[in-house]
Amino acid sequence: MSGRVGDLSPKQAEALAKFRENVQDVLPALPNPDDYFLLRWLRARSFDLQKSEAMLRKYMEFRKTMDINHILDWQPPEVIQKYMPGGLCGYDRDGCPVWYDIIGPLDPKGLLFSVTKQDLLKTKMRDCERILHECDLQTERLGRKIETIVMIFDCEGLGLKHFWKPVVEVYQEFFGLLEENYPETLKFMLIIKATKLFPVGYNLMKPFLSEDTRRKIVVLGKSWKEELLKLISPEELPAHFGGTLTDPDGNPKCLTKINYGGEIPKSMYVRDQVKTQYEHSVQISRGSSHQVEYEILFPGCVLRWQFLSDGGDIGFGVFLKTKMGERQRAGEMTEVLSSQRYNAHMVPEDGSLTCAEAGVCVEVMRCHNHCSHCQWLQLKPGLDPGQERGSVYRLCSAVRVPREREKMSCASTTPTALSTPRRSASPWRCCYQTKACRNTRRSSRLSRLPSPKHTHSLLREPHPLFSLHA
Repeated sequence: MSGRVGDLSPKQAEALAKFRENVQDVLPALPNPDDYFLLRWLRARSFDLQKSEAMLRKYMEFRKTMDINHILDWQPPEVIQKYMPGGLCGYDRDGCPVWYDIIGPLDPKGLLFSVTKQDLLKTKMRDCERILHECDLQTERLGRKIETIVMIFDCEGLGLKHFWKPVVEVYQEFFGLLEENYPETLKFMLIIKATKLFPVGYNLMKPFLSEDTRRKIVVLGKSWKEELLKLISPEELPAHFGGTLTDPDGNPKCLTKINYGGEIPKSMYVRDQVKTQYEHSVQISRGSSHQVEYEILFPGCVLRWQFLSDGGDIGFGVFLKTKMGERQRAGEMTEVLSSQRYNAHMVPEDGSLTCAEAGVCVEVMRCHNHCSHCQWLQLKPGLDPGQERGSVYRLCSAVRVPREREKMSCASTTPTALSTPRRSASPWRCCYQTKACRNTRRSSRLSRLPSPKHTHSLLREPHPLFSLHA
């Protein structure tokens, strides 16, 4: 049995009923938790109830972190809107939406020097939600459930610039998020105009794709236009890809629906424009971390941060201390903002959190450590009151070397921009903790690519990757 609605074995039907019972507490927070939705998580984990429940609950945390309920209202930065290739255009013969990714015109360095990695990932998650919303609209139009999509990757122009380490890591993280939070939504991933470097890119992404997803990847050959027409009606396929669909002005590329990207002007790079804004800096050596503590005195405070690093990316997270008067490791504190890696050496990172209650909405920053190079981390913290009365807080910094746990260097500092620090009776504090993150074992350049004549031998898939399923 396929494990889909209307095609369930007695054992699968029993698992579905049990699964709904187990996750009953989180269903009200979901937009449409019907059987189709629940079966996606069960199929993704082979109807293992425990694993499916863990996956769904992790997805709920993801929704909260990414603010998925409001992500369609969020507008990406102008650079992304103008230069991030891709778009939703047309439907296949079964009514499933078709998404196009145009790889060649992508300017990897331009994007990562102009916007943060988090904005790029948030944009991709926003695209996922747009596609799911379109599936819901198609379900209403056709009167039958549409829950999968077709992705077309145009690889014309794929070159070494696309194998720049930071952009590879962004796409690896994106595919990982896609697998964890949007399971069983892919119908086909069609690769067209594949260059000789495509197998290299495929193998870089392969560890982040499930076996089921890899089976759905189809690389089309020279007759890719004819193959696309077998899946998509001519009137739903842009003329640029072999169909008859055009823009109202006759443009065959359907520019009103698909963004074809382009080179980003250096005038839009943001790093050099904001270097002089930072007031505090600290040098973090390999294997070390830096913590900054704040006391939150009353509800409505906004904890704000902005930082920049040199030499490599850094990890950053926000945590709540559980014991007062002593230094704690990140694992001993309550996580408020999950630790992530930020490309702050390319684009300054900034953000904020509002403290709804005294000591509850508190931020803690943490950095993951796998670096082997010293970095400069520049922080520009601020705490703005949500009410008219002033806010008082204490800034402390400490450097920790995990390999020498007995040796610890601590220092208390009072930035000149802050008011005179004083101790409060409030038991709540937030701690910024950061570590340098840079892995020098892997080069930022793809310097050891195999020669073109050998690249296709890298694909060792048992499924018919280079032939379209009948």
